[in-house]
Amino acid sequence: MRLDAFEIISVGNELLNGKTLNTNARWLAKIITKLGGFVRRCTVVRDDVDDISSAIKESMERGVNWLIVSGGLGPTYDDKTLQGVAKALNRELIIDAEALKMVEKKYELMAHHGIIKKANLTPARVKMAKLPRGSKALPNPIGTAPGVMIDEGDRKIICLPGVPIEMKAIFKESIISMIKKVMNNFYYEESVHATGIVESELAPLIEKTLSNNPLVYIKSHPKGYEEGTPEIEIQVTAIAEESSIAKKRVKDALEQLKSMIIEHGGIIGRC
Repeated sequence: MRLDAFEIISVGNELLNGKTLNTNARWLAKIITKLGGFVRRCTVVRDDVDDISSAIKESMERGVNWLIVSGGLGPTYDDKTLQGVAKALNRELIIDAEALKMVEKKYELMAHHGIIKKANLTPARVKMAKLPRGSKALPNPIGTAPGVMIDEGDRKIICLPGVPIEMKAIFKESIISMIKKVMNNFYYEESVHATGIVESELAPLIEKTLSNNPLVYIKSHPKGYEEGTPEIEIQVTAIAEESSIAKKRVKDALEQLKSMIIEHGGIIGRC
């Protein structure tokens, strides 16, 4: 079973000063996991060329298979992601003809609909077509900045806009199919709620379940105390070569764990 390692780098000062919630990383991690990928790390860096470059180099050194970078592809001075990528990979930043066509068509369409007055390619607009040499521009069905894909040996670096609706659109249209081509894993998960048992009492039950079911992952999420009664969400997940195998592993582990929780006076309910 091939289990590719993914890392996600989110770029933007607004993510580090608390102005913007990093929903992109959460969405990407969830989708990648469901596709059978293994998200190993999520990193957030400032709009700084050196910081972006350093984060990319560190990911490469860790042997990541797929690196997804979101944010910093726009026309403004602080959109520096592709500069950071070019520096990290020691590639020249050039005007990509295909990317320039994509940008030009977007602004022509906006001018046609009266959104902007002129569709001329200003320096700020051309900036979005400057890609590291050897990159491939990915169509942006919603916004103006193309996505970018770079092959670095047998690894892929994918750069996506920070605007969530644009990031999701490019990922769904261009990236998901690529991931599916190289991975045939199936992910399955189930969750239950346990009440009447505290996490310290649940811990040894989880350990025993894992010892009997080593190919699943179990995570407990305490929800606090509802009217004085402890409540915990328990998530059981598995990845396998076949969906039926992943499902069986989860259900077997969950049944064993639920039985032990009930024996210890806990109550099981569905999420």
